[in-house]
Formats: sequence, structure tokens, C-alpha cells
Amino acid sequence: MTATGAPTAHRPPTPVVLAGARGHGQWHLRNLARLTALGLVRLAGVCDAVPLTAAEYDGELPPQSPDLGHLLDVTGAPVAVVCTPIPTHADLALTAARRGVHLLLEKPPTPSYAEFDRLTEGLAAAGTACQIGFQSLGSHAVPAIRRLLAEGAIGRVTGVGGAGAWARDEDYFRRAPWAGRRRMNGVDVVDGALTNPLAHAVATALALGGAPHAADVVRVETELLRANDIESDDTSCVRVTTAGGPAVTVAATLCAEHPEEPYVVVHGERGRITFWYKQDRVLLQRAGHGPEETEYGRTDLLENLLAHLADGTPLLVPPAATGAFMKVVEAIRRAPDPAALPPGTWHRIPSRNGRVVPGVERLVASAADTLSLFSELGAPWAAPAATFPEAVGNR
Repeated sequence: MTATGAPTAHRPPTPVVLAGARGHGQWHLRNLARLTALGLVRLAGVCDAVPLTAAEYDGELPPQSPDLGHLLDVTGAPVAVVCTPIPTHADLALTAARRGVHLLLEKPPTPSYAEFDRLTEGLAAAGTACQIGFQSLGSHAVPAIRRLLAEGAIGRVTGVGGAGAWARDEDYFRRAPWAGRRRMNGVDVVDGALTNPLAHAVATALALGGAPHAADVVRVETELLRANDIESDDTSCVRVTTAGGPAVTVAATLCAEHPEEPYVVVHGERGRITFWYKQDRVLLQRAGHGPEETEYGRTDLLENLLAHLADGTPLLVPPAATGAFMKVVEAIRRAPDPAALPPGTWHRIPSRNGRVVPGVERLVASAADTLSLFSELGAPWAAPAATFPEAVGNR
């Protein structure tokens, strides 16, 4: 059964191993419990450096091991969900793939394009299926928006913007050793506002701009900044020049004074379409018509992977469909380290244990609305963009 209640053919529950059961892994545990209740899966094992306790798990604990390969061998599970620290994604995914195990791999798939290449080549050699965990691309709003664009609802598309204005406290950047890091022990991490918490805004904007693949990206401009005492960016924007398509500009912050729902907006000559992707909500505004708002369902990505394995249903987010996103990750990885925002441009709110940049949410919205970078909008603390045409290969 999909998240919208569509029936599926009866089949025995598929054994699934979860790698990474804490943090966002808790969401996967809850989703696996939902799918278990529907008779679609059986949690065959949990791989984590520290085993789950009975207090952390509602039910009889499944087999556990810190060694994913060993756990897959002893359980025989044909599917694994990998929700572990970013630098471990490729190694763990390939550990599974070499055993013929199919994957739901959390985003970002890897911290560099070289690792993404290694991942995709390994998956192809193993012949295993892999779904990347951009849940927003499972929204039924995505094909609906594509149909509206194909029908010319807003005329020729002139650009796509994305905006994410969130607030994260200082503990967020201490939740794991790799949090807020660009690299650790000589290994790329590339955590940051646009590559991790608000990565969906980037991937969704590229998808709606008709530029999901690596070869669709011509140039990436980045402006990376930070109010928090971290290595990575917490306030940033990128502009992607696409091959023959519209420009895609996405701005994000984790330092909003007044947090808002993130969204993607498609600009056209005769209107615009706004998609609040966490809510599956779409607003169509066009000349000669009143505003039209619609809420959609979504297909769970693990359910989609199971359907793909059962009857060949196309994957919603195969690795190739995240190639353009990985070009953005690579440009951010190769950009100069994020600049610290000057004193006086941010302040700390003790009750929230977090830092805020006053007015940044308006700036983020303006970037999505005008397809401009922070520096072009007159932000006094924004440095000129770093540009990376060399981050774009021919893959």
C-alpha cells in the first residue's frame, strides 16, 4: 500500500535491515513499523555502532550488529536502508550492493562527486537497485506540476527558485561528531544548510527545472556563510546555470528569526507555481485566473523500491536523478570555507539556545523570487560568489 492508500498485490513481507537507527534513523524505524503493520516488510536487523536498547525500541529487538556485511549475511535480507553519517554512505551502500542487496540510501548520497561516481559504478557492477532518500520527489505534486508546465499553465518557464528559512539551536551542530563539519580526519563531510537539512529544496528545484542529471549542469555559483561557530555553512545560496533550461537559485538559512515552511517556486512568463514540499501543497497563480491551491499525497520511497523489485515499477529517485544535486554538492565542497558573519549581523536567543540573523528569511525569499544571490540583493555581509564551471563533468 502506498502512503495514499492504493492497494498493492499481496506478497510475503520483505526482510529489511536498517543501518543507522538514531537521529533521522528514528523516522525510518517508525516507517518500517508502519510498513510492517501493512504486511510489506519485516525488520530483519539493525546495524548501529551502539546497539538499540529495549527502551529505545517498541517491541522485540531484532538482531543487531555494528558490522553491516555480517548482519546482511546472517539475516539474508534483500533490502537495506542506510541512514548513517554522510562520509559512510558509499562504503556501506557498496557493502550491501556486493551482496546483491537493494538500497534506500539517505541523502546526500555522498559528500563528493568522486565518491558519487564510485557509488554509481559499484551499483551498476552489482546490478542492484538504489533509491536516494529525497522524500519530496515522492510527492504526487511533482508530476502534477510537470503536467501544468507541459500544458503551458504559466507560459515559458523563466527560472526556478528555492527558499528554506529554518532555525536550528546550537545543540543541532553538536548532535554528532560530523555535524557542522566540512571535513573530518581528512575525509569529506560537507554538512551544510544546502547539502543536508535543506537539500530537498535544491534537489526539488532542479527536478522541477528539468535539470536533475549531472549533464544538465553548466555552472554553479555559491555564497556560503555561517553565524554559528562551525566549519560548514548555515546561511547560503547557490545559482545553477543549466544546459538549455532556466536558472535555478536556492537560498537557505538555519538562523531564521521567524522560521517558515521551505518551498520551491517555478516562475513563468504568465504566472508562478509554488510548492511547499514538506506539505505536498501547491499554489498556482496565473494571469486571468484566481489562485488555485491543491494538496497532494505522496508515495513512500521504500514502498516504491519494494514495488520496483516486485513488478518493475520505475524508481522515483534513482542515483542518476540526483546527479545535478551532486554537482551542487561538489561545488560547495570545492568552494572557499564559509565566511563568518561579522559581529552585529547576528545575535543569540538564549531561550532558543540558537543564533539568528535578523531579516534573513526575507532575504532568502527575495533570492527565490528574483533568482538573485545574497550579494546581488545588497546583503552587506555577503561576499561575491565563487563560481565552479570546472565542477561540471560530462557524466
